[in-house]
Amino acid sequence: MANRTVKDAKSVHGTNPQYLVEKIIRSRIYDSKYWKEECFALTAELLVDKAMELRFIGGVYGGNIKPTPFLCLILKMLQIQPEKDIVVEFIKNEEFKYVRALGAFYMRLTGSSLDSYKYLEPLYNDNRKLRRQNREAQFELIHMDEFIDELLREERVVCDVILPRIQKRSILEENNELEAKVSALEDDLDEDIELEDETKYDLVDLHDKEKGKEKEKDKKEKSRKRDRSRSRSRERTRHKKDKDRNRDRDKERDRERDRDRDRDKKDRKERDKDRDRRDRKRDEDKRKDRDRR
Repeated sequence: MANRTVKDAKSVHGTNPQYLVEKIIRSRIYDSKYWKEECFALTAELLVDKAMELRFIGGVYGGNIKPTPFLCLILKMLQIQPEKDIVVEFIKNEEFKYVRALGAFYMRLTGSSLDSYKYLEPLYNDNRKLRRQNREAQFELIHMDEFIDELLREERVVCDVILPRIQKRSILEENNELEAKVSALEDDLDEDIELEDETKYDLVDLHDKEKGKEKEKDKKEKSRKRDRSRSRSRERTRHKKDKDRNRDRDKERDRERDRDRDRDKKDRKERDKDRDRRDRKRDEDKRKDRDRR
């Protein structure tokens, strides 16, 4: 069967490696299009190419629980169980960050506590951004060191997979199985403490200068606000005057139109009167002519 673990696979944490992923999620992965099309007959060599094509990490998403390609490849690695050297090369890969994230997640799932700390802790120095798809199928940004911190510190679920429990780092240090952790920032912190001791008196003057700069900045900001307020006030006054001017022009135009209409009416009346007078005179003249005859 295509979904069975390889015959010579070793048990991981006392169980079939694929059982590290819950059954319901395994079933969704087996039914997914990516698993059937991209993960069929995938070998450890071909897995590298698929890992290089990853563009985000994540577990399952959506109401019908769809698996991400990242989770599908994790299950495929559990199925074919690649050699540890290949996984270590995944983790050491600096060019493709999602290949590194895939290898780190697989190492955390299948590796011992010692291997998890040994191979994953150096990745705290990797601050590159990763895209992660959440349950709502929305993408969010995290950093590689945040992702590694989740793998080493979270005791429950990361990318919808229940992580196997690992021993605390302090216990491994007490048993001399692991060296004490040295932070990459420790030297910088020591230098900062020395610098602080040397310049503690200068800090007071610097603080006063900063306060003076802040006051000057506040004054300039207040002045800019006053200027903006005055400018807005002038703009409003100018706008109001323009509005009043336009209104007065409109009124004057209306009055002019009214006067023109009145003049036209008066002219029509005068013309009508003249016509009436002419008609009466004509009638009068006709009457006189008839009388003379």
